[in-house]
Amino acid sequence: MPARGIIIAAPASGSGKTTLTLGLLRLLARDGVAVGSAKVGPDYIDPAFHAAASGRPCYNLDSWAMRPASLGALAARAARNAEILVCEGVMGLFDGAFVPAGQPDGSSADLAAMTGWPVVLVIDGRGMTGSAAAVLSGFARLRPDIRIKGVIFNRVAGERHKAAIANACARYCPEVRLLGFLPAQTSLAMPSRHLGLVQAAERADLQDFLDAAAILVAEHLDVGALVELAEPSRLGGGGSSPALIAPLGQCMAVASDTAFAFAYPALLESWRAAGAELSLFSPLADECPAPDCDAVYLPGGYPELHAGLLAGNDGFLGGLRRAAQRGAILYGECGGYMVLGRGLEDAEGKRHAMAGLLGLETSFARRRLHLGYRRAALCADGVLGTAKDGFRGHEFHYASILAEEGAPLFAIADAGGTPLGIAGLVAGNVAGSFVHLIDRS
Repeated sequence: MPARGIIIAAPASGSGKTTLTLGLLRLLARDGVAVGSAKVGPDYIDPAFHAAASGRPCYNLDSWAMRPASLGALAARAARNAEILVCEGVMGLFDGAFVPAGQPDGSSADLAAMTGWPVVLVIDGRGMTGSAAAVLSGFARLRPDIRIKGVIFNRVAGERHKAAIANACARYCPEVRLLGFLPAQTSLAMPSRHLGLVQAAERADLQDFLDAAAILVAEHLDVGALVELAEPSRLGGGGSSPALIAPLGQCMAVASDTAFAFAYPALLESWRAAGAELSLFSPLADECPAPDCDAVYLPGGYPELHAGLLAGNDGFLGGLRRAAQRGAILYGECGGYMVLGRGLEDAEGKRHAMAGLLGLETSFARRRLHLGYRRAALCADGVLGTAKDGFRGHEFHYASILAEEGAPLFAIADAGGTPLGIAGLVAGNVAGSFVHLIDRS
C-alpha cells in the first residue's frame, strides 16, 4: 500500500514551513517511523536538508516541468517503503508560473489537486489575532479541488495570543484542524545567501539544528493528529525511475561537491536505471574526471564562490580539457556552464581563467537576477539529442554574461511560451547553458 502523503504549505515564503518540515521529518525518523519526503518545485537546496533529516533521498515534484508520467513515478518513488510522505511546498500555496488558465503552473496547490494530498497550512501569526482566521478561511475556500485539513500558527507571542487566534479559527473556520502554535525561535533561523539557504553540507551544526527543530515540533504540535490527516496519492505511476533525460554516455563522470551540488537525485537515478555508470569527482579537491569516461556532467552550484581555487586546480581543468580532446561529451549547467567558459569574474571583479572550452565570459560582480521556468528546444543535433528534442527546466542565477560567442545550444521560452531568444553554447562535443534541465517536453 502506498504511503499516505501530506503537503506542508504556507501563504507566503518566509512563514517557517521549511524549519517545521525538517523538525517533523527528524522527529518521525527518530521515533522509528519510515518517513519519505518531497519538495514542490525545482529547488535544489531544501531537498538536501530533507535527506539529512529523514535519512532518505528527497525528490522534487514539479507539475509544470515534469510530464505526468514522470511526476507520478517520482511521487511513487518518494513514497516507496515509507509509512508517511511529507511534501514541503514552494513559496505561497497558490504561487506558480504565469501560464494560460487550465495549465499546470508548478504551484503547491496544483500538486495538491493532482495528488489529493491534504494540505497543512503554516501561517505566520505575528501581528494578527482574529485576522488570522480570515487568512485561513480565504485560503481554505479559494479552490474547491484542494483540501486544507490542518493549520499551524508560527511565531506566536504567548497564551493570550494563542487563545485569540484559536477562538477566531473555531468560530469562522471550524472544519480546519488546529494542530498547534510555534513560538518565535531566532536560534532556528536558517542562514541564506544569493541562491537561497546555505547548503546543508556547509553547516557544521546541521545535526544539532535538526534535533532542535524536532524538539520544537514535539513540544508544540499535535504530531499524531497531523499524521492522521495524510492520505494516499491519486497519481498513477510505479516506483521505477522515469526516463527524464537520456544519459550523456555509458561511463559518466559527475562533478560533486559544495561548488557543484545542484544535481537532482531523480536525474542521476534515471541515468543509472538506463544503464549508465556514474563516477563522482570533486573539482574543489582538484580531482579530474575518470580517464575512461565518455561523458562529463558539471551541474550547477556555487563555483563563483570558489573561482580562485578552481582556477588554480590544474588537475581538474586539465582533466576537462583532456576529456574534451579525446571526444568525451562535456555538458555544464549554470555554474558548470560558467566553468566551461573562458573566464569568471568574482564578486570583487577579479577575473579567473576557467576551462576555456566554450566562448563564455561571465561576471558575478555585475549581478542581475535571472529566474523562471524555461522551455528549451535544441537549435541543432548535438550532445543532448536532435533538433526536434525539447526540454523543460528552470533558470536561477545572478551572473551576467559578458561574452557568449559561438553556436547557440537552445532556443528558449518562458513558462507561458513567450520566446526569450537563444541560450547556451555548443562547440562540438562540449555544451552548456544556464538552464537546469528537469525533464523532456
